[in-house]
Amino acid sequence: MDAELKTRIWVDALRWRAEGGGAAFYLVKRGDPDAGCVLVRASDMVGMVRLYAGARDFEGARVWMEPLGPGPVEPERAAGYVARRLEDDPDLWVVEIEDRDGRHFLTEPIEKS
Repeated sequence: MDAELKTRIWVDALRWRAEGGGAAFYLVKRGDPDAGCVLVRASDMVGMVRLYAGARDFEGARVWMEPLGPGPVEPERAAGYVARRLEDDPDLWVVEIEDRDGRHFLTEPIEKS
């Protein structure tokens, strides 16, 4: 996350955007309040999810990657990925957004694989 912006503040801003847009926001796992990485699970409420993992581009700007590939995946597959990441990174934040349109409310670019 940005050095000048603590992760807990960034997550709060995502919550405000999502809830302001009519989506449900769930904090599944609270990580390090200052510098934890974030996983965003976006559900379209019809059975599929998209998973986004925070990263940095070559210039140091925040971007998002879809670690399970572009497009929706089965919830079980996303849950397995999240569980593995949590084993490796106890400072990880995990949030879930449920939105009928499947919106993620991320403002940073999403890198194409």
